[in-house]
Amino acid sequence: MPPITTERSPLAQPPEADVVLQFVNTHPAGPHRLKERFGSAQDLHAWLLENAMASQTARVTEADAAAARELREALISVLLTHSGDKDTTPEVLAQAEEYLRLIASRYPLMTVVTASGASLETAQTGVPGLFGTVLANVTELAQAGVWDRVRACRHEPCHFGFFDRTRNSSAGFCGTKCGSRASMRAYRQRKKELGATH
Repeated sequence: MPPITTERSPLAQPPEADVVLQFVNTHPAGPHRLKERFGSAQDLHAWLLENAMASQTARVTEADAAAARELREALISVLLTHSGDKDTTPEVLAQAEEYLRLIASRYPLMTVVTASGASLETAQTGVPGLFGTVLANVTELAQAGVWDRVRACRHEPCHFGFFDRTRNSSAGFCGTKCGSRASMRAYRQRKKELGATH
């Protein structure tokens, strides 16, 4: 009889993905009708409070909110690449990756070693702690071999972040609604191009 395994299924969404997606899905996504969570210093502070990442008296500036939006956009570009989005050009991806390198140098992480293993953590709090935590979780996902399963919906203007649980790692849309809309748009475009050639 084979031994009972307690390992997590590769199709289960890891907690590290929850952290990254919670951050990424703060933008106003089309069909999901989400509101912008990082629109101002006040918005960002409220989001940090909701997620127990800052105190009532924490100082959050408009520059912090702008930096959070920039980090989010860079991550979305990478996640769109994971989804096979044709509109995310190599130039856009290169810019996003360069920005992520810059952010990583500003918010360094520390390795925490225990008897049961090692993990990456940030020593900072507030907004720097938020950025460090997001980067630490991205690194953990990459080390676990599932970073490419964290994706953004290819349907414009959705770009909602999700974890691809398909066995063949083929999901490009956050759900059937966006998939259908994208198919219909592609169909109309083909029809239009066909009409133009006649």
